[in-house]
Amino acid sequence: MYNVKFKKLSVDAVLPSISYEGDAGLDLSSIDDVILKPGERVLIHTGLAIELPPDTEAQIRPRSGYALKNGITVLNSPGTIDQGYRNEIGIILINHGEEKFIIKKGMKVAQLVIKPIYRIVFEEVTELSPSDRGVAGYGSSL
Repeated sequence: MYNVKFKKLSVDAVLPSISYEGDAGLDLSSIDDVILKPGERVLIHTGLAIELPPDTEAQIRPRSGYALKNGITVLNSPGTIDQGYRNEIGIILINHGEEKFIIKKGMKVAQLVIKPIYRIVFEEVTELSPSDRGVAGYGSSL
């Protein structure tokens, strides 16, 4: 069990929540009223700052319903929040749909998923071990 701290930076901020027991994603809400036109992208403010446990990161991901029904997604999906970041959580949304999308204050607009990160030691080598795939790349498994 991890202890994750959230700080409200705005009186309008809504603490993240899960919809169903066992869900991986915490719902993030907007503190702004925004009209997102087709093809437009915008930074949504949450009014929240986060303190993550050591060796974790937070990922901002789209809500699948908005993606399917409205073409709304997180532009840099997944957005990454590093463990040491303490400023406001922002969400970059884009409207790939054909209609304007209205975001109201308090509306759930994205999900936050907290994941472990692995500390890696980099090693430069002159050869890599062989694999079944080898160097086969884009489209090689079609």
